[in-house]
Amino acid sequence: MDIQTIVATEYCTAGADTPASKLAAEFTDPTCRGVVVTEGKRFLGVVTRRRFLSSHRNPGEKARSLVWHVPTVGPSEDVREVAGLMRESDSGLLPVEDGGGVVGVVTVTDVIRAVQPALSAVDVGAVSTPEPIFVEPGDRVGRALHLFREEHISHLPVVDDSGLVGIVSLVDVVPFVARAVDRAQGGSSGVDTSGGSRGGFGSREGDTDDMLEVPVRDFMSAPVLTAEADDGLDDAVSRMLERDVSSVVVVDDDGDVTGIVTYSDILDALARETPGRRAVQVVGMDLTDDMSYPELVDLVEGIMADSRASLLDAKVHLHEHDETLRGTPLLFARMRLFTDRGMFIASGEGYGAKQAIGEATDAIKRQLRDRKTYARSKKHPTPEEKAQMRGWESTE
Repeated sequence: MDIQTIVATEYCTAGADTPASKLAAEFTDPTCRGVVVTEGKRFLGVVTRRRFLSSHRNPGEKARSLVWHVPTVGPSEDVREVAGLMRESDSGLLPVEDGGGVVGVVTVTDVIRAVQPALSAVDVGAVSTPEPIFVEPGDRVGRALHLFREEHISHLPVVDDSGLVGIVSLVDVVPFVARAVDRAQGGSSGVDTSGGSRGGFGSREGDTDDMLEVPVRDFMSAPVLTAEADDGLDDAVSRMLERDVSSVVVVDDDGDVTGIVTYSDILDALARETPGRRAVQVVGMDLTDDMSYPELVDLVEGIMADSRASLLDAKVHLHEHDETLRGTPLLFARMRLFTDRGMFIASGEGYGAKQAIGEATDAIKRQLRDRKTYARSKKHPTPEEKAQMRGWESTE
């Protein structure tokens, strides 16, 4: 099944010199998952909602320095490959190119809607992330922002003594960030992840501080869409699409929160069951001038050789900064290893891929040694569930 029927021709776009303040305004629209950035007719990349929220930049910073380099896809691309590329690039939106230019975008919502009928034999528990991080109603917006950035998540269940009372997502907090960026015009940076603010000339820090002190209860969404672990995933996804939400909280018979399923979790499951994928998936392979793909694979295998964990999947994402040293660009490397003992994530920076990936590798080794996982492993699908997940490959 290709993506021709799910390509959206109307999407958010901006020029390379668009300031961050105008990007902030775009993200106040909850339907805008990402902004496609172009320079003339040339595609530069996208600025996703998560990427924008995670940036610590001057509000006058240009879009060109905030872009995330994601792969483009063609209208005839198979939906299973698009699902994998979305997860690898950590982007819920991919540009669609045809004839040398961007003709539209495909979103994670459209991909999941396309495969939803094929999920009937899969339980919610097979793809859910257990024991999600949560906040309390009295926690402040600043704490939610900090958790979104530091934990690299997009949803936080809100729990009090009585149980689950709401949920807060990136969509909910972007308006606060947008207001902070707008009010900090002329400042040296945006909102501080620790719950404070930083600004320079022209910033109105008191206003930003006030916004960050708003309690979560004032902007959380309620009631919350919930499901139990043994519910069918197709039904849960159907309700997510119907209510236009990107998560479902997993609860037990007593109503206690035991997990969460987001669109990212579903993409993970789809990508894991895609046949023929490489053991180490690399986004930004064109940036690895000083190391080959086999060398990268050997590096990852070397990490696992020193641990008792078994590697299920590995992803490396490279992003190039503007800074260079004697012609070698400063690179950001993010490494994510899925193992039978959990998920390990680390990042590093360096001049050239070898140095950047080396830093991320060292951090992963420390995590494996200390067993500090990003999240516990999900329950592995049964053979029947795997067969059903693969069934959507032939869906027409």
